[in-house]
Amino acid sequence: MHAWSEDEDWAEAGPRREQDVRDAVIRAVEETPPHLKGRDLLKADWIATPLGAMLAVGDRHALHLVEFFDRKALPGELARLRKAARSAIAFGRTAAIDGIEAELAAYFAGRSPVFATPLALHGSDFTRQVWQGLRQIPAGICLSYARLAERLERPSAFRAVARANGANPFAIVVPCHRLVGSDGALTGYGGGLWRKRWLIEHEKRWA
Repeated sequence: MHAWSEDEDWAEAGPRREQDVRDAVIRAVEETPPHLKGRDLLKADWIATPLGAMLAVGDRHALHLVEFFDRKALPGELARLRKAARSAIAFGRTAAIDGIEAELAAYFAGRSPVFATPLALHGSDFTRQVWQGLRQIPAGICLSYARLAERLERPSAFRAVARANGANPFAIVVPCHRLVGSDGALTGYGGGLWRKRWLIEHEKRWA
């Protein structure tokens, strides 16, 4: 298990939130259907960052999720992932988790905004298209939901783009924080607007 961020803002909430997520993952493992017993499990582990701990989930081949530990939707995301991947989840390490930890360290150190760890995308064709579109937005650049819809040649689907953006299970890696309102204002972010503001400011070095 990896160390928590030393940020004093997390000192009180951290252990409680960590236990909440632990319990959600344990429940997912305990609820494994009989036909999944004996299969390779998805592994989950903590990654410490300057913005608080993140939970990463991966298998031998790809990353399936990386989210901030205090995201309210995380237990539900884990349940949906278990169903979509047809796999239980247990604490442990994989090459994908090691890879994304190294890439996040480089990102936060200001060395590189590039994430090359393979991703397992669970979602509809349109949702995956939106996530791929998000990955094409360079660090240091922000787009509106409507502009991304235009790029995807679905100009009237900006609300659907917003929904797919909100369902993104790869915080930072699939940069949903780079979408803003049509007037440039910061809009909702599952990890908290304070994190979204920090990430956008951090990425200005690569603009």
